Amino acid sequence: MASYDHSTALIVVDVQNDFADPNGSLYVPGGEAVVPMINEEIDLARGAGALLVFTQDWHPPSTPHFAKDGGMWPVHCVQDTWGAEFHPSLAVDGERVRKGVGGEDGYSGFTVADLQSGNESGTGLDELLHRHQVRRLVLAGLATDYCVKATALDGVHKAYDVEVLRAAVRAVDIQPGDGERALREMADAGVRLA
Repeated sequence: MASYDHSTALIVVDVQNDFADPNGSLYVPGGEAVVPMINEEIDLARGAGALLVFTQDWHPPSTPHFAKDGGMWPVHCVQDTWGAEFHPSLAVDGERVRKGVGGEDGYSGFTVADLQSGNESGTGLDELLHRHQVRRLVLAGLATDYCVKATALDGVHKAYDVEVLRAAVRAVDIQPGDGERALREMADAGVRLA
């Protein structure tokens, strides 16, 4: 469990049905197991007056991000579908930041990238954190080796103090060990692993 105060944000990354439910199209093994732990963190953060932020993949039905359109991923988290909804047991109570809305790659909660041009643009997360005078981020959610890692590394790049709750993340592990490698990469970049 992390400590929280008014200068801290708990960022819950992509705990959505397509990732966190065994029937989801891009199920992360053990994804549903993080929900009770994250709910405990939400209670702690709320009680301490920390900002709560929930990132959400929110793709159009066709995007170069999907394998059917030339990308690498199965269709997932399509806007206004069951798969894009937050896991029903997650205690969603805070700001939402959606990514991939225009068909971009949206791994990080901070930025999305146009797949044709490579141009990056912000999601609004950084501005939200600045408005609330947040200096420290605590991350939990899915998946360790993609969206959690990208959000954590972007957070460090933007000069936030970043902590990832190891027990409250799970990895896709396309290649065995991807999750552990992602944790090492984050630690090497200055992310604290709790």
